[in-house]
Amino acid sequence: MIHFLQISNQTLFYYYLVSNLAYLTMLIIALKTSAAHQRHLQGVSLTWLKQSPLAPPVTILAPAHNEEKSICMAVRNLLDLDYPELEVIVINDGSTDRTLEVVQREFGLRPVRAVYIPQVASAAVRGLYRSDSDTRLIVVDKEPGGSKADAVNAGLNAATSPYVCVVDTDSVLERDALLRIMVPLLNDPKRVVCVGGIVRVLNGAEIEAGRVRRIRLPRKSIEVIQVVEYLRAFLIGREAWARGNMLMIISGAFGVFRTDLVRAVGGYRASSIGEDFDLVARLHRYLLERNEDYYIQFVPNPVCWTEVPSDIRSLARQRARWQKGLLDVLWTNKDMLFRPRYGRVGCLALPYLWLFELMAPVIELGGMATIALAACFGALSRQLLVEFLLFGYAFATVISIGSVLQEEITYKRYNDWQDVARLVTYCFLEHFPYRQMHMIWRLQGLWQYLRGDMVWKELKRQGPQTADETPVSSGL
Repeated sequence: MIHFLQISNQTLFYYYLVSNLAYLTMLIIALKTSAAHQRHLQGVSLTWLKQSPLAPPVTILAPAHNEEKSICMAVRNLLDLDYPELEVIVINDGSTDRTLEVVQREFGLRPVRAVYIPQVASAAVRGLYRSDSDTRLIVVDKEPGGSKADAVNAGLNAATSPYVCVVDTDSVLERDALLRIMVPLLNDPKRVVCVGGIVRVLNGAEIEAGRVRRIRLPRKSIEVIQVVEYLRAFLIGREAWARGNMLMIISGAFGVFRTDLVRAVGGYRASSIGEDFDLVARLHRYLLERNEDYYIQFVPNPVCWTEVPSDIRSLARQRARWQKGLLDVLWTNKDMLFRPRYGRVGCLALPYLWLFELMAPVIELGGMATIALAACFGALSRQLLVEFLLFGYAFATVISIGSVLQEEITYKRYNDWQDVARLVTYCFLEHFPYRQMHMIWRLQGLWQYLRGDMVWKELKRQGPQTADETPVSSGL
């Protein structure tokens, strides 16, 4: 028994060591990539791109379900984006409130008779509408499909542009976000098939006329920790994976795809829980099986601001759902593992996701149990405990601090030094006790998936803070 506990604890130590070394490598890659990206942007004239007749048309797909309070501001935000040729398709996904009526009144919608070819499967479409005040706006009214994926598919069938940009209606895009995210596609239109943009935390920011007027950190601790998470996930993780053309997820809140390819793979899988991850995995499979020369890229500065959960219950539901989506996609694509046919995706990216993302909560729970048992039996080595704290906690904290400092040095979105100091402080809290809470939520997600619980549970939303509102201080 003692021997088993010692081996288990040593294994956990090496697991954390390898995991953090992988993140350190990604941090170094991300720093270099970010610097190169900034240098490249200095030679790109967004003003020229905005006025260029050569910029390809883009269709924005914005699914909406019961969004009557915020839908008009969201639509105005999308129509006001800087881009030469734009089409905005709002998909009313069986809303039971007045979402359709509000848009109809605000933008002067009228029914249109158009050829609607369901190239990808979705719930039945009840009608198509076009705005009289801005002909770029189209509304697809459909029966409820039970998922965002189904709604996006309906919009995809109505899209007329060579590229589609999928966004959430409760997110806020910066005015030049679409111009910036299209730069890689314009530089290499034959090989770049899709691009993901960075998603940042909206909580705490001030909104005026549908735009972010002032960027501030949220007041709640649970929201600030998520700011650190998003910085690490996007500025380190996705930038590094994209550098090796192994990016496996483009956020459903903001991403651009070649329309023909999305249709070729059958659109979004309506039954998927993590539809954004699932689509990118299927695109990799489709292109690799055809030996295509392609790139899936990520750009760190066309910002999409999104509201994150502000209460423990909603955050727990979200993270459990993410873990269910991860398991669903990895299990569906398990035949890609270690297959030379799928290159680096099958031999590096997917094994990493299996071992260090999917299995992480199970391994951590087992490790915590064996450490506790070893302590009870007096078999816990003091040296091992010090090494575990050093490489499992301190190392991970340094990496989180690195992501915060990268943000401050490169992009400087948080101009108040007190906000930066708070972010660095919360890097120390992220790995205890937040990491243990996160582990429990992810385990719940795995258990829910295994017992067939695929229900999409809605999250509690507070809505963006307008410029004339006074923030209320609140703790965790």
